[in-house]
Amino acid sequence: MINLGIIGTNWITHQFVEAALATKKYDLVAVYSRSLEKAQEFGSRYHEDIEYATDLKTFFNLAHLHTVYIASPNALHFEQAKAAITAGKNVIVEKPAFSNPAEMDEIIELANLHNVYFFEAARNIHEKAFDTISDFLPLKDHIIGANFTFMKYSSRYDAVLAGQEPNIFSPNFSGGSIMDLGVYPLYAALGWFGVPNEGHYFARKIATDVDGIGTIILRYDLFDVTIQQGKIGDSFLPSEIYFDNGTLTLNGVNSFEKVEFYDRNAKKRLLLPITLKENPMEEEALAFANVLNNPTDKTQGVLYEEWVELARNVNQLIYDLRQQAGITFTADQKDEGKNS
Repeated sequence: MINLGIIGTNWITHQFVEAALATKKYDLVAVYSRSLEKAQEFGSRYHEDIEYATDLKTFFNLAHLHTVYIASPNALHFEQAKAAITAGKNVIVEKPAFSNPAEMDEIIELANLHNVYFFEAARNIHEKAFDTISDFLPLKDHIIGANFTFMKYSSRYDAVLAGQEPNIFSPNFSGGSIMDLGVYPLYAALGWFGVPNEGHYFARKIATDVDGIGTIILRYDLFDVTIQQGKIGDSFLPSEIYFDNGTLTLNGVNSFEKVEFYDRNAKKRLLLPITLKENPMEEEALAFANVLNNPTDKTQGVLYEEWVELARNVNQLIYDLRQQAGITFTADQKDEGKNS
């Protein structure tokens, strides 16, 4: 059993804990919050044998705590993951895991040094449907292009319009649309097609000086991927991958419920076999558990290394795209200070 502790007491943490418990591979043993009342309120949904901490040092020093799920504001991930790893804990860091490549590289190196695991919780690549699509792609004729869309209005944008700066839209907390939503289609693109030759980002900044919406173009040898993502509007468009002989239509790239191929030559539509879990985070929780519980298994080891390399590549690409768009975080300035 994987003894799990959590940092962050919001809705996504509940969803991950419920998913983890559904796999029957985890036990929730510890909750951290700056507020003891919030920590206890969170843990009360589960069982009585949970330890609560309002001090991170105390939390990380819990001997029976093996793995920490971190879902705090983006800019806090790095220091919290670093402290957890130094204390000998595995870390599952909610996407986007870190603000920039310097942070990503340091955590990967530190995890290797302490012989623990680092996972970025990008759930879409761990869904069985993602592998189903991966297996389908080589069976068709050449890919000639793709369009991925993920736009969802954030209620916290109302606060921006009122002159405030909520964390999710703050450069001090590594916020903005490419970090929060754009990461999903970028994971899909790099997971299916690899690292692009070029990436271009046409971003629209909002009052807080981060991106609210933007278009990304990824150039590969034989095709381009266009990504429309944003947090200040809603899109109901599907995502599509285009082939010489037809079109694969996905209901989304953050999660997959329906995937259909239109064969132009046969003039037929084929539904790919997609099975859904009630909790969309259950498959990633199980994938992480399989690695954690089988440290000597070569297959799991290869999978883990592939995930880490993909996380590194996505992080680097997001950083490069942000630089193009003139989006700078406080965390970037800290790293520049270290290197000066």
